[in-house]
Amino acid sequence: MTADHRLAPSSRTGEPRTGLRADPPGDSPDVLAPASASASASASAPARRRTAYGKETWGEIAFLLLDLPAALVGFVYAVTTVSVGAALSVTVIGLPLLAAGLAGVRGIGRSERARARRLLDLDVAEPSRLPRAGGALPWLWTRLTDPVAWRTQLYGLIRLPWGVFAFSVTLVSLVALWPVLPFIARGLAAADRAMVRGLLSPSDELERRIVELESDRGVVVDTAAADLRRIERDLHDGAQARLVALAMGLGLAKEKLHEDPEAAAAMVAEAHGEVKLALQELRDLARGIHPAVLTDRGLDAALSSLAGRCTVPVAVSVDLGERPAEAIEGIAYFTVSELLQNVSKHARARTASVEVWRTEDRLLLQVRDDGRGGARLDGSGTGLAGLAERLGAVDGLLVVDSPEGGPTTITAELPWRARPA
Repeated sequence: MTADHRLAPSSRTGEPRTGLRADPPGDSPDVLAPASASASASASAPARRRTAYGKETWGEIAFLLLDLPAALVGFVYAVTTVSVGAALSVTVIGLPLLAAGLAGVRGIGRSERARARRLLDLDVAEPSRLPRAGGALPWLWTRLTDPVAWRTQLYGLIRLPWGVFAFSVTLVSLVALWPVLPFIARGLAAADRAMVRGLLSPSDELERRIVELESDRGVVVDTAAADLRRIERDLHDGAQARLVALAMGLGLAKEKLHEDPEAAAAMVAEAHGEVKLALQELRDLARGIHPAVLTDRGLDAALSSLAGRCTVPVAVSVDLGERPAEAIEGIAYFTVSELLQNVSKHARARTASVEVWRTEDRLLLQVRDDGRGGARLDGSGTGLAGLAERLGAVDGLLVVDSPEGGPTTITAELPWRARPA
């Protein structure tokens, strides 16, 4: 699923619910896709115009001039570690030396990817770390069968002749072929980019998926920690403070019970009001964790309850033959909750609508309003960037279509998982 696609509008707008469709050129909405879509999105983006001796050109020239020393280091390391390890493989220390050399070459690959990112503006994902092996033999086997390390060794071997060639041509062009230097540097840097992508990038789709999931795991952990801090803060500043005041008030009322019964009765009445407020705050807090109406009656009733608390009239349509898994249902509920809060706070809308439906193995949510528009994923105050990041952590997708003047259509897509029987 790539960022150059958008979710189709619902049938309320007159088009069939068919999932994804291609956008016409020049009319794509604001999209945040999962990490796996970033490469295709950048590839499909229009190339920026660059000047002959701009920042990009000087970065490429610097990269090409550094090719020779970097290639010498990589070549010497590769030849030394492979030849020594292979020659001593008949002894006890040969394979451990080779494994140690393969473990170390990952550092060379990491530095080359960093150099390409810095000077060539090349976005290359870092390969996933090797799993921790318990024991000497598993560690040895994991290192000897590491495809990332072997490709980096190959990169070091073939880079020396290319590094000598690229360094020589660039140095000569820098001195004698100044007018055509930008074009020469661009051509040579294109070959460098191809080698970095081909030999130093994650090995395959599975490897890229592992990298993506590692990033998403960090987002999920950070979100969970933020939620726990919010719950702790709400309990401390809300219900706990009221319960402390309640205990103090009841203590004072107990002391005045015999001396001044009327004052004690008034204090008990005040404490009764504090109890009601504390209970209401606890209910609100529980609703923020997981609302009871969602557990008992599903998305239709829960979203209708959200719509009733919105400051503008909201039409709710839920077209689901069955309930999704609890985790997906909860994410869908809180996604719509946050989007409706944005409608109340920022949109200046007169009406809004919420639609939920399923298309094959995806759950789709669409929130529309007739407000002023102008919502952006990178806009401040709306929380859309954080919402899109949280959706991306579960393989979700957020599409924002909000031209200035409105209307605004925000569509979220989640993976469908059926509720266990």
